[in-house]
Parts: sequence; structure tokens; C-alpha cells
Amino acid sequence: MDRMLDIKGIIFDLDGTLIDSMQVWYDVDRRFLIENGVSNPPREISERLKKMTVFQSSEVLISEFDLKCTQKYVINRIEELVRIEYEENIPLKPGAMELLNFLDSRSIPYGIATATYKTLAEAALNRLGILEKSAFLLTDKEYPKGKKFPDIFLGAAKMLGISPSETLVIEDSLHCIETAKKAGFCTAAVYDESAAPDREQLEETADYYIMRLDEIEELIK
Repeated sequence: MDRMLDIKGIIFDLDGTLIDSMQVWYDVDRRFLIENGVSNPPREISERLKKMTVFQSSEVLISEFDLKCTQKYVINRIEELVRIEYEENIPLKPGAMELLNFLDSRSIPYGIATATYKTLAEAALNRLGILEKSAFLLTDKEYPKGKKFPDIFLGAAKMLGISPSETLVIEDSLHCIETAKKAGFCTAAVYDESAAPDREQLEETADYYIMRLDEIEELIK
């Protein structure tokens, strides 16, 4: 953490990075399965699904649990189940607004790239006063392959008008950090309880590991 950052823009993840929402997703997968006749769904299912887009995860739920419903129904119902949390309850992660205000004061642009539903992301970001501050919000609607591929990060950097090497990607998930790092981005992993089992690997893989987002302020030149 003694190295200083020389970056011209930042790409933020949303869930588990800017907002404290991961537990909502861990709960909703099992709630959905139970209401669709799956008794005692495995707790590890959410750990697997978090690496997927909403379209990919809906396919897995249907195929693995032999659900008699369409992919559209799965996507819409899960969105419905979590909507109220995004619209009314989910808070920012510690240090999030402090960092964004700092970046604004330095005229360092930033945007958000997320695998979650665009309507939910917009609802939470609007309520929290972040959407209007951000240069963009990219989701799997624009980049359906998700964050196992670098396309969404490369597209975000292009929208910021800078190269990957000039861009800091902040994520809480190991597979996202790995993808961004391989694509030539500077990376910072931020602590989230949902990714605690991966902490050692995150610390080894990311250029920086932080407990709070506003720690980034001390690293920017």
C-alpha cells in the first residue's frame, strides 16, 4: 500500500463495492427456489451464481432444479423480490460517498460497471445520489457476457476516454479482479463479507487491497 496511484479515471463495481447489497442476493436465490418448490436449496448456490449475469444464472436455476418456468419469469420474479431493497433500503459501503466527493474535487471521472439488473442499479443509485455523479452505468444489457470477459471494462475505459493502464478498477469479487488485471487495468479489491473466503487470493491478485473505499484517497497522486 506504499505505492501511489497515477490514474486518470475509475471503474466501480456496484454490488459489494459501492453498495452493501450482497446479502440480498444470497437470500433471494434461496427464497426464489423455495417458492418454486425446491425444499432446502443448497446454500452454496448463491456463491456460484454471483459470478454470472442475470441471464446466465436464470438458465442455471431452471436446468439444475428442473423448474417448470421460463427464463423470463425467473429474471422478472427475482428482480421483483429484490426491488424494494434497492429502492428503499440498501446503503452505501463505508467510505463510498467520501471517495466520490474526493474524486469530484480532483476532477477524476468515474463510472459504474455491474452485472445486476439495470433498473435496480438505477433505483439504488438515484436514491443514494450517485447516478448523476457518474459518467455512465454499464450492465449486462450492454455487455451480456459478463465480467468473466474484459469487454465491459474495456468499454468503460473507452467511455472515460483513457487506456486500461490509466484506469483503476475497484471490485469486491476475485473473478472480476482477475479479468480486469489480465486486461491491463490497475485493480483495487475492497473488502466485502461475501468475499471473505477469497481474501488471501484477492490480496495476492489485486494491485491494492482496501477495507474501506476512502482509503483510495491516500493513494492518489
